[in-house]
Amino acid sequence: MTHADLTGPVVVVDPYSSGAMFPAAFAEHGVEVVAVLTSERPPDAYASSYRPQDFRRKIVFTGDVAALAGELRALRPRCVIAGGESGVELAERLAPMVVPGRSNVPELASARRDKWAMAQAVAAAGLPVIPQICADDAEEVAAWLGREGLTGQDLVVKPPASASTDGVVKVPGGDGWREVFAKGLGRINQMGFADDRLLVQKFLTGTEYVVDTFSRDGEHGVVDVCRYVKVDNGPHMAVYDAMRWVPADDPAVPGLVEYARGVLDAVGMRFGAAHIEIMNTAGGPVLIELGARAHGGGQPRFNRIATGDSQIDRTVRALTGGEVPMDYRLVSHQMCVFHIARASGAVRDVAALDAIKDLPSHRFSVLNLAEGDLVQATRSLVDSLEFGFVILSHPDAAQVERDYQVIRDLERDLVFDAPGGPVA
Repeated sequence: MTHADLTGPVVVVDPYSSGAMFPAAFAEHGVEVVAVLTSERPPDAYASSYRPQDFRRKIVFTGDVAALAGELRALRPRCVIAGGESGVELAERLAPMVVPGRSNVPELASARRDKWAMAQAVAAAGLPVIPQICADDAEEVAAWLGREGLTGQDLVVKPPASASTDGVVKVPGGDGWREVFAKGLGRINQMGFADDRLLVQKFLTGTEYVVDTFSRDGEHGVVDVCRYVKVDNGPHMAVYDAMRWVPADDPAVPGLVEYARGVLDAVGMRFGAAHIEIMNTAGGPVLIELGARAHGGGQPRFNRIATGDSQIDRTVRALTGGEVPMDYRLVSHQMCVFHIARASGAVRDVAALDAIKDLPSHRFSVLNLAEGDLVQATRSLVDSLEFGFVILSHPDAAQVERDYQVIRDLERDLVFDAPGGPVA
């Protein structure tokens, strides 16, 4: 498509999470953003990020894709893209019908949403993937575990089409996997849909990264690379501890980027933002999952601090005739520290966290916590974001690490009173 095609509005399906940043960013260029909503109300996990006042036109999807595509074609939009994860499936169906020159490979649409189809597509491209099965029958899983030699090994049970770490359960030694599987099957996930199948995977060890990208005409530029640290919080696996922005000259980056670009090709990504979560194992990079949308949780806003750029900004430049770089550089050492509730109960001594804003590297923080609030032990990324987080950014990487440790020390001063009595 040419510059002449850059005259209409931008259509964002479910403009939630980081997708809520598009209206303000495009408004700076005089471009309207039209909201397409997959339901009258956003999923609870996204409700707080939705800003209906940002949209002059809002269209609620009623089930007729062809009719909606026709309505959107009449607007002559520049693109149709997903905002939050709940909008990915519909955006992928609409884009080839409305703006085929800025859409992804239609035949691989399921591989950009369903984690099982995703793994199959990546494996078919000759790239390493996690040994896994997707099933609704425990006996089928048991037979697979036996064939793969995974009986008695650490496993992960997770939904194939949820988001964040919703419903992800680690099963050490495989002990009790049947109970975990039975409990998860049919569960209503944070998107409001039942998990009618589950993935059972071999548990991998290594260092987890996310590679954030923006693609145009099948060329995949790297916006940033971040390294995750996740911890177990009691029985809850993969609770976010911190996310560190990685310099472009870090030795791990070239291999991660090469693998990420291979994954994007394998799932048919040609236009738009994506984030690829990768476990860097002793044997090399292995896909955890891909999201065919901008990195959530407001990450692009903070990426501007770390790099001066973001997936939102690259999307805007690509759709307003601007230059879109293919790489990135850090301008500040940066970390996102996720607060963790180590227990459930009524919280006391919240004032202990006030000192966070005085830390030398403190840049931004959110704390959704008041004295006496009832909280659950942190189980997922959604829980972490609801509790709060801190962005630390500083020219001195050592200062960032020192301030991270102070935050964890301050959290230990919180007291959680369980219903049956005080719990420290």
